Amino acid sequence: MVVSIIGIGLLGGSFALAVREKYPKMRFIGVDTSPVNGQLAMAKGIVDDVMPLPEAIAQSTLVVLATPVNVIIDMLPAVLDHLPPGATVLDLGSTKGLICDVADAHPKRAQFVAAHPMAGTENSGPGAAFKELLFGKNLIICDREKSHPDSLTLAESLFRDVGMKLFYMNPQEHDLHLAYVSHLSHVSAFALGLTVLEKEKDEQAIFDMASTGFSSTVRLAKSSPAMWAPIFDQNRQNVSQALADYIDFLQQFKQIIDDQDVTNSLDFMQRANVIRRVLDGIEKR
Repeated sequence: MVVSIIGIGLLGGSFALAVREKYPKMRFIGVDTSPVNGQLAMAKGIVDDVMPLPEAIAQSTLVVLATPVNVIIDMLPAVLDHLPPGATVLDLGSTKGLICDVADAHPKRAQFVAAHPMAGTENSGPGAAFKELLFGKNLIICDREKSHPDSLTLAESLFRDVGMKLFYMNPQEHDLHLAYVSHLSHVSAFALGLTVLEKEKDEQAIFDMASTGFSSTVRLAKSSPAMWAPIFDQNRQNVSQALADYIDFLQQFKQIIDDQDVTNSLDFMQRANVIRRVLDGIEKR
């Protein structure tokens, strides 16, 4: 089996490393606009070869689109155009609505599987890839009924083989839920990082005074802007609504603090503490 990874970064590289661990005889081809990324991916054993896109697709049983979501939308029609009969293409994008719309308009829609591994770090590039990234994490597949059974089975089998837990929903549900549980977290981290940088001009002071709490809260602000700007754009309606809801709670909390209302401050935080029970339940699944 030959697998092409289009965009040899954290997610695509980690997928390749995890699958290679299970199936060492599989051949992996990398496609990337950066020659440095291609060389690093080969040096790390992520891929066996680096090739131009048309040449890679022609040899592939499976094509994995692991680029930023705007690039996935641009590339998907051409990838499907050149996809060999019986081969499968899947994407790993963090938005699904527009990507699925593009796939739905193509005559080879059945050879496509829309997938989103709920895994990542604030780091990017093939150097950040590691084979354990996907283990124990959730995977969302959208519009599975539109994928050919063989393509769906292949994707499901590989993701289960690397230890992922599979869930299914439509693209609209996916994008709405992800706006709140993923995209909003990144917006908040970017805004927090910028707030501190603007108010604390002395960068050494930030380094000296920052606690582990600050570091963990702002960690996502180190994420790749090239990846996240297209996500925010493609899911802008849901992200905007999530931000409006978040801003409303921030304004409520600000008013409580301005009013020196300790009773409501405690109540506000105690209601938020319910998230501990929710997250503990998720981790025990």
